Amino acid sequence: MLALRGTEHRLVSAVVLAIDQTVTWKDIKVARLVVRPFSKTFLDRYLDRAGDEILGSVGAYCLEGLGAQLFTAIDGDYFTILGLPLLPLLEALRTRGVLDA
Repeated sequence: MLALRGTEHRLVSAVVLAIDQTVTWKDIKVARLVVRPFSKTFLDRYLDRAGDEILGSVGAYCLEGLGAQLFTAIDGDYFTILGLPLLPLLEALRTRGVLDA
């Protein structure tokens, strides 16, 4: 995370539906994140407070918690940043009758 401070980067997240190994639908989303300049002391405290749970978070952002403090700007879908473009997936499943419309 130290290498990203003060910079912008992009996070790509994708999902695919397939039947019998044939892709029937796919979606790719990109989010733009601007990491604020922060001190190593801040990062050390952030990691201590976040604990081992941070290892299960995409990019170790933990955006849904303490990680919001890492950024000055975010442009993109929240679920994409969490690791799955969920809303397009849910719509695709509804369209295919897998979920109730």
